[in-house]
Amino acid sequence: MSRRRIGFWYRLAAVIAKPPLIALFKRDWRGMENIPEDGGFITAVNHNSHVDPFAYAHFQYNTGRVPRFLAKAGLFTPFLVGSFMRGTGQIPVFRATADAAAAFRAAVEAVNKGECVVFYPEGTLTRDPDLWPMVSKTGVARVAMLTKAPVIPIAQWGANELLPPYAKKPSLFPRKTHRVLVGPPVDLSAYYGREPTAEVLREATDTIMEAVKQLLAEVRGEPAPPGLYDPRKAKQAARQAAEPATGQAAGGEEGGA
Repeated sequence: MSRRRIGFWYRLAAVIAKPPLIALFKRDWRGMENIPEDGGFITAVNHNSHVDPFAYAHFQYNTGRVPRFLAKAGLFTPFLVGSFMRGTGQIPVFRATADAAAAFRAAVEAVNKGECVVFYPEGTLTRDPDLWPMVSKTGVARVAMLTKAPVIPIAQWGANELLPPYAKKPSLFPRKTHRVLVGPPVDLSAYYGREPTAEVLREATDTIMEAVKQLLAEVRGEPAPPGLYDPRKAKQAARQAAEPATGQAAGGEEGGA
């Protein structure tokens, strides 16, 4: 989709959403020159607040390349919200159902038609205690390998200061700054032509998210931790740490007898 073809529904959404977003956030948006002017592409964005999809959509809208998000199918059910979701061309995701693959087919079709498809590869708010990107789902790599379209890594920060993950009340004052940094396309050429096995898709996805993490480090002005946070490994480690050291305790009792 060209920069000029925004459409009625997106313009209406912008009229409604932009005033409160402008009131809530100052803006520090960098790297817009890395957003392709023409042709289909994918953006991979980190997720650390329930507010950041709106803040990010504001940024993306202002580039002239309107985004198509993969969004939970339930958002398409309410009449008003569903009308906007359908009217702006968002892509429903039916999780854990027979229709789950339809979202990826729709994403591939949209990219091949020259549109921008936005992936939040983490699939949910990051579980990392310090809000770095975590190990992500591999759908973004699958679509990238099928389309060979540019994958643009994007880091954002600031919406989490307005509404931290899982917080119920926003912190409105002082006014927060929404920071966005867009990087150049991720080089995925090493994966093209390879069979999309689980291992290959995992490697490609981690390559994308490492690029997002390094951009976030620049935005935050601090070094990124090594690797990507894995919530499953973290839970496993926490369980092991919480288990009583029964063997050691028993050994200690025997030694003291």
